[in-house]
Amino acid sequence: MKKNQILLGGNGQTQVLLDIAMANRHGLIAGATGTGKTVSLQVLAEGFSEAGVPVFMADVKGDLSGIAASGELNDKIQERIQRIGIGDFTLRPFPVVFWDIFARQGHPVRTTISDMGPLLLSTLLELNDTQTGVLYSAFKIADDEGLLLLDFKDLQSLLRWIGDNRKSLGHYGHISPASLGAIQRRLLVLEEQGAEGFFGEPALQLKDLMHVDFSGQGVISILDATDLIQRSPRLYAAFLLWLLAELFENLPEEGDQEKPKLVLFFDEAHLLFKRAPKALLDTIEQVVRLIRSKGVGVFFISQSPLDLPDAVSAQLGCRIQHALRAFTPREKKALKVVAQTFRPNPDIETEKVISELGTGEALVSVLDAKGAPTPVERILICPPKSRIGPIDDNARQEVIERSPLGGKYEQELDRESAYELLQERAQQEMALQQAALASKEKSSSRRSNRQSIGEAFIKSAARSIGRQIGRQLIRGIMGSLLGGR
Repeated sequence: MKKNQILLGGNGQTQVLLDIAMANRHGLIAGATGTGKTVSLQVLAEGFSEAGVPVFMADVKGDLSGIAASGELNDKIQERIQRIGIGDFTLRPFPVVFWDIFARQGHPVRTTISDMGPLLLSTLLELNDTQTGVLYSAFKIADDEGLLLLDFKDLQSLLRWIGDNRKSLGHYGHISPASLGAIQRRLLVLEEQGAEGFFGEPALQLKDLMHVDFSGQGVISILDATDLIQRSPRLYAAFLLWLLAELFENLPEEGDQEKPKLVLFFDEAHLLFKRAPKALLDTIEQVVRLIRSKGVGVFFISQSPLDLPDAVSAQLGCRIQHALRAFTPREKKALKVVAQTFRPNPDIETEKVISELGTGEALVSVLDAKGAPTPVERILICPPKSRIGPIDDNARQEVIERSPLGGKYEQELDRESAYELLQERAQQEMALQQAALASKEKSSSRRSNRQSIGEAFIKSAARSIGRQIGRQLIRGIMGSLLGGR
């Protein structure tokens, strides 16, 4: 096996190797629950790391932390090594950095409201078209007013300010109180799901996902998503899509290289496309197609290839298909479609074999040196060199404490942004109103202290209260003032 190849597995007669130079043509790992997708992912991540390629992966089941520890030999693993024909198998750990949006199982992961953008944010909040339009207007207003949107309270303050000033913001389009209220309620729901801590600073720097250690191995970044995917699957999907978009926008064009700059593994990939509006789907398809020129490879992991849009699935060069079960007519039809995604092999009945595969077996096709898909092969997937299954909390904490990124993201920052600026504006307006009111009261007080001619005449006349003529005069004047005859 060459250094620029990853051994995926074999069947005693044939070994299937992935050319690392083709990894930016993306890939798919599919199969029913319990058929071995996690092990395939682990083997690929180890291979990329050994080749000096950094890896990012989301751990949705909580069993990928074992990559940080050495594996253990047993009879089943030794038998598999012999059947595949692996000559230089050595158990070992790999360099790992742990991340966690909730900052419990790894370094905190944050981005800003502005960086997330209105399209992803509206999808995350499940807004309708009208509400999405209002959110776009809110971002435009923030830009025009010089208001930074970093965290939840910035956006909430902006929405309240827009509500208070709707009449003067008519040139941004119709902004209804109902739409503003709906967005604010959705933000509260997201806040209850624990998403508030994801928005803020210091924001994740992409370079911290692209490290190589002192020995030249690619560092494997593992996002703990076990709690995240239960509490807020839409936030999980939004984060992965944001990461993909940020890499696309910020990395320079590289063209085809000997190896990628970074490889991403997106587990539960169906969540990225579920209920996504057409505008977002179009953006995802475009980014997946073009990001290969930035030196980034993306591997989607899902139960069925049909979970992905056709335009995305068509761009996946490496395919690892574990077993699929087909009992209903609909499942059998889907099985036939999946079989057609592989380049045929005259020795394999692809459609039949997919439902017969055992745990750890897969149908695999990769791209050759010319970029053409190879005929499908039925193979045993290699065993990982690292531990299969999670490490304990103490071992995880040791890895976190040794991390070169320790302390960089742990302390949250709160610099001046929309919330503070709008509060300052409100205080200034209140001070101006109070000053105007005080000036008005002072002016009124001065006027009341100056006696009018009538008031002076009344007081003068009152001094003659003892005289009858004076009393009659007073009654006449007072009656006139009060509207009497």
